[in-house]
Amino acid sequence: MSVPAVLHSEWIKIRSVRSSFGSLLAVFAATLAITLLVFATVGRAEAEGGEDPVFGAFYAINFAQIAAIAFGATAVSSEYAGGALRISLSAVPRRGLLYAAKTAIVATAALVVGLATAFATFFAGQAFLGKYAIGLGEPGALRACIGGGIYLALMALFATGLTFLLRSAVAVLSLLIPFILIVSFVVGGIAEGAASYLPDRAGQQVLHQDPAGGLGAWTGLAVTALWAAAALVAGWWAVHRRDA
Repeated sequence: MSVPAVLHSEWIKIRSVRSSFGSLLAVFAATLAITLLVFATVGRAEAEGGEDPVFGAFYAINFAQIAAIAFGATAVSSEYAGGALRISLSAVPRRGLLYAAKTAIVATAALVVGLATAFATFFAGQAFLGKYAIGLGEPGALRACIGGGIYLALMALFATGLTFLLRSAVAVLSLLIPFILIVSFVVGGIAEGAASYLPDRAGQQVLHQDPAGGLGAWTGLAVTALWAAAALVAGWWAVHRRDA
């Protein structure tokens, strides 16, 4: 099969599997819904508190990253249900091509939806803030919108690589979601310097108007990219070395 044909087939897989496509849609829909709910009720009170206005605008990204992880995991785990990977390898014997195509489609879909989510979340939240609202001209705002979309794509790729390695979306979700929601904060309370290099903490530096700590906005995002790259390399090793 040609490269365009393999890419198209991988997109069809993602679009036709309800768990993966639903997770992709949830990145946008759930984030926007939470933004509308939060900013319509307590948004202005938070703005009056003088917190980082840029970082506060992306509160719902905490939920979007969970949906992004679920998308990356379910997009891959469908290959291990009912021997689907053997069928895929029968059609595309070159494992490197199959792996690259799957990864590219996940990355593209997550990036497009991630960017749409970040910009929609920003503008939807600011609509409720009145005189406290900020625009894209606010220092760090445009960078945060673009960086937020990239961050969500990287978290999806991080989950993609781990799912190829562990062959189970349940295992990856059971590992990553508690890690982000609990372990990251526990480590941060014990050793703040070390915690800043965790994938979620590092990547979210780009959402701050003035990133604190040793990592800058884009440097933090690069750290998250390294985590994702390491997971993808491990995933490729598993696909290359293990039987389908």
